[in-house]
Amino acid sequence: MTTVGFIGLGIMGRGMARNLIKAGFELHVWNRTAGPTTELAAEGAVAAASPADLAAQCEIVIACVSNTEAVQAVLLGPSGVIEGARAGSLVIDMSTISPSATREIAARLGERGVHMLDAPVSGGSEGAARGTLTIMAGGPPEQFARALPVLQAMGKNIFHVGDHGAGQLVKLVNQILVVGNALAMSEALLFAQAAGLDLRKTLETVSSGAAGSWMLSNRGPKILARDWRPGFMIDLQQKDLRLALAAADEMGIPMLCTSLVSNLYSTLQAEGLGREGNHALIKALEKLAGVEVGAQPG
Repeated sequence: MTTVGFIGLGIMGRGMARNLIKAGFELHVWNRTAGPTTELAAEGAVAAASPADLAAQCEIVIACVSNTEAVQAVLLGPSGVIEGARAGSLVIDMSTISPSATREIAARLGERGVHMLDAPVSGGSEGAARGTLTIMAGGPPEQFARALPVLQAMGKNIFHVGDHGAGQLVKLVNQILVVGNALAMSEALLFAQAAGLDLRKTLETVSSGAAGSWMLSNRGPKILARDWRPGFMIDLQQKDLRLALAAADEMGIPMLCTSLVSNLYSTLQAEGLGREGNHALIKALEKLAGVEVGAQPG
């Protein structure tokens, strides 16, 4: 069985790592803070002293961390993966980061004979825990084939979408759609609240028709329950939107809806709500309207 390393045991990484253990892989783990590493070690993983130490023990190294700078640090920085990885090993970055930075990282690793895939994910913390993530991978097809058994332990829908950076670009397409759906859901539920409709019956009705979506079915009920626990935090969603807007600016294309949602999220971050779930977008519209979804009609 392939020896796998996993760096980054946050809200997504912890569930993904657990599924690798369940699948029977020998798993080495490292996290910036020790608590999650200790937790996974108690479940059968091997704790590593550093990313370099982890890479020295593993054929395949996975990183799932918060942003571009964090990926660069754990892969290329002091005591990073590049200092321990053997020629011929494979790095899979499952974070969502800059596509151009991804290509630069792949080139740096390639100078050491280390292969790379960028393979960001979609599906939230629920998908990470259940092993049902959608995974979009960029990089050499032979390395995708090599990685497939590992990816299948974490995801259900797994796609090879092109060369280095393509996985990140497809993930940004995904995020553009996610926030567009979130804005439409928020407006619709606000409208239903203002109209005095039965929110649960309304949600059940529209979810079964042409307006149905993953966002509506999975996050609509959370809004009605005023449950803001994150499947994906506003701070991380906003980070992805900045990446999408920067890439769009490089291509010279307009991003009207995405820009609007990014501005709305900025108002929520200013109120200290950045660690709430991305469906808390509705709070920005509620503040504008003076209407709270889930409140009893006056």
